[in-house]
Amino acid sequence: MRIIVAAKPDADQPWVAESVISLAKQTAAEVTVVSVDAVELERLAAVPRSVFTQAAEHAAATMARRIGEAGITVSHTVVSGRPVDGILDVADRQSADLIVVGATTKPAVAERLLGSVPLDLVKRSTRPVVVITNPHS
Repeated sequence: MRIIVAAKPDADQPWVAESVISLAKQTAAEVTVVSVDAVELERLAAVPRSVFTQAAEHAAATMARRIGEAGITVSHTVVSGRPVDGILDVADRQSADLIVVGATTKPAVAERLLGSVPLDLVKRSTRPVVVITNPHS
């Protein structure tokens, strides 16, 4: 079994890693952590792409380290572009069986304006998507 887990560049979500560890142990799954820099066109970004890429790399590496410390076979990757497109692309390339993503709590108005990566993944994915919420919120 292959699990793809999304690591959000601007948030530490250890509860997502804990959930993935539990799933991977139950299913003997291999895990790929993907983080997307969310920069479509560098010339329109307020700062260089490298700033976004470094944040994405840090998030992916941190989650991969947590998962790996539990004895799970794990790799990580960073891709550029829109988060949903990047996660789905990696899932396709890896022939993933499952996508796992963390949810953060946002006011309804902000979510309507900004969208929701977990919700968009559920709508667009041809694979099962598990959305993990913070149990401490």
